Amino acid sequence: MNINQLKEEIIQYSKSIGIDKIGFTTAATFDELKNRLLRQQELGYQSGFEEQDIEKRVDPARLLEEPRSIIAIALAYPSKMNGRVESKKGERRGIFCRASWGLDYHHIVRDRLNKLEEFIVSKVPEARLKSMVDTGELSDRAVAERAGIGWSGKNCAIITPEFGSYVYLGEMITNLPFAPDEPMEDRCGECRKCLDACPTGALVQGGQINAKRCVAFLTQTKDFVPDEFREKLGNRIYGCDSCQTACPENKGKNFHFHEEMEADPETVKPLLKPLLRISNREFKEKYGSLSGSWRGKKPIQRNAVIALAHFKDDTAIEELTYVMNEDPRPVLRGTAAWALGKIGGSIAEEELQRAQSVEKDAEVLKEIEKGLSLLVKK
Repeated sequence: MNINQLKEEIIQYSKSIGIDKIGFTTAATFDELKNRLLRQQELGYQSGFEEQDIEKRVDPARLLEEPRSIIAIALAYPSKMNGRVESKKGERRGIFCRASWGLDYHHIVRDRLNKLEEFIVSKVPEARLKSMVDTGELSDRAVAERAGIGWSGKNCAIITPEFGSYVYLGEMITNLPFAPDEPMEDRCGECRKCLDACPTGALVQGGQINAKRCVAFLTQTKDFVPDEFREKLGNRIYGCDSCQTACPENKGKNFHFHEEMEADPETVKPLLKPLLRISNREFKEKYGSLSGSWRGKKPIQRNAVIALAHFKDDTAIEELTYVMNEDPRPVLRGTAAWALGKIGGSIAEEELQRAQSVEKDAEVLKEIEKGLSLLVKK
């Protein structure tokens, strides 16, 4: 089959299975990316969640024998919910970031890539293909940028003219020699709204992020959140959208093309207090289908405690006291103690003093002291 004709047929087929944008690029090594990754490693800016072997991240030949091309795909996700729920005194709510609304996007993008693979093999049985999304070795953003899906914004996201940065990305390496598409011109210009909007200054400069300061990263860690970042989390219990919502390219961008991406407001903007005692089974039933559940319930619960402190929700004192006294996990007990100090009041003070006399864990005791010192400041 003529390779140009096949490319056109793939493009047409991709539209029929719910792929919103598709691009093609070579399987050459990503040399510029390699230099950036080495620099990030040197500076200690990596999150630790990435593929650790930099060669695999930049060289498609490490992943598929004799690769000739990479196909990049993008699926647009909604930026606004259909339906809403109120966060009010006594019934405060947390929020999952937009990329964790609806069904886990890894499954959605993987489904489209699987269908694309089947189509290509039906046309060229000897085709060799390797697909990946997010957790794969290659950098989704580097592939998408080179394949003309969008440009790499100052917020380190791929920005498409059609859908802004509200897109999920995936790619497929193949031995088929497709003609590459042209990369897109960067349209960020002098704009720095995303850098100014970042709550923690994680965006060091346009296109460079210190992942360890990023709120999205911090919400996924399992240890104590460092003091300097706790108040920056606000009511975010998973992820952060600040650099996306600040971007002028995202203004008015809200696409509801895929039913499985639709948010259930009660799930993605959940009541905080019930999260504190949720069982593993309940957590899996309610949140297991979200990408934001991948680290389990512990980070979500810790973030819910921090969110209750953010709201200074005195109706949560009883729940937080229970966590401080009864939860088997030191991170939860300690964070609850700190939160009680933030909320304040005589009951919180009494409970903190009582806990101080019985707690054995050194880190938790440190957090109880922080809580008591916050009370004194009031």
